[in-house]
Amino acid sequence: MSNPYRELFRAPGTVDFSVAGFIGRLPLPMTGIGIITMLSQLRGSYALAGAVAATFVFTYALAAPQISRLVDRQGQARVLPIATLISVLGLIGLIGIAWTDAPDWLLFVFALPAGFMPSMSAMARARWTAIYRNKPELQTAYSLETVFDEISFIAGPPISVGLSVAVFPQASLIASAAALALGVFAFAAQKRTEPPLEAGEDRSSGSVIQDRGIVILALLLVAMGVVVGTVDIGSVAFAELQGQPAAASIVLAAYAAGSCIAGLGFGALKLGVPLPRLLLIGGLATAATTLPLIVVGNVVALAVAVFVSGLFFAPTMIVAMTLVERLVPEAKLTEGLTWLLSSLNTGTAIGAAVAGQVVDAYGAQSGFRVAVAAGVIILIFAGLGQSLLSTRLKARPAFADTASS
Repeated sequence: MSNPYRELFRAPGTVDFSVAGFIGRLPLPMTGIGIITMLSQLRGSYALAGAVAATFVFTYALAAPQISRLVDRQGQARVLPIATLISVLGLIGLIGIAWTDAPDWLLFVFALPAGFMPSMSAMARARWTAIYRNKPELQTAYSLETVFDEISFIAGPPISVGLSVAVFPQASLIASAAALALGVFAFAAQKRTEPPLEAGEDRSSGSVIQDRGIVILALLLVAMGVVVGTVDIGSVAFAELQGQPAAASIVLAAYAAGSCIAGLGFGALKLGVPLPRLLLIGGLATAATTLPLIVVGNVVALAVAVFVSGLFFAPTMIVAMTLVERLVPEAKLTEGLTWLLSSLNTGTAIGAAVAGQVVDAYGAQSGFRVAVAAGVIILIFAGLGQSLLSTRLKARPAFADTASS
């Protein structure tokens, strides 16, 4: 029996851009926590550190889709190096200001350009789409990219914290800047797998976020991100409440493991179920699996609960990404994918912030109620998507409305 993931890499250049893309996406999960770790040590204020990190995160959420829109117009090789240079200069500025006694407000000034990181997850998915458009292999490629995203968010933060604590406070941001430059420039240099620019007027018209289908998917991804952020904060607080603070890492690893396993498994499946129906099923399952979080009684039960919850996260995200590929014009694919990825990151930041406030006010386990509320929102938008997206896809080719053929 053939391995669908091995088959993916038979196309020339796929290994090279995948490796470069993975290196280039690591700085995103490294930078936010790196800013917090650096400034908490050098400036002695978690409030300042959190505010500067939030500035970086929300700048990224707004800038990344615009960068991707330029990529769709001008090409990856022209736009990615410029955006990366801006981000690297912002990171260097943050490192320099933190090193000196300069005013705190300058940290916010440099956090803005630091947020001009391109969405390497979207860039890699765009290359896979150019290679396997309208082929069953594309679902497998999207599944692989989702697993890469999970791995980067598992590995990035501990690497960042470890460098800041064990080496010196600025070491994490130096590593982030270096990885960003190395990964992106190596990625952009690979011309043979770069998606071609699509001719026609689609490229010059308005943003894809004006499309109702994309709005629904983006809001669904925001809500999914809220679940992720809530699980992060809630797990740490719950483990501390149980007198086992170190166990939080096991709980979070269980969540990531569930998502990775499901993502790889989903990518190997050949389903004939319409994508909007899969989105509804995924939304229903994601919402349902948030409920046990508010009743678990110990760390082991929490780990099992988040593992089960993670099993539905990656497949739902893969379906959402596949729907974007079906909905947007080819000339705007990178922008469409980036809106969803930025929405997920924005939701994660919102979830962590809101859950933190709830935990402080009402206790550790109460924080998981934020995930339950987000689950309800996921179900609402999955239901809306079932109706709207089904209608939209009926006008597309037969392959477009199923997960695979």
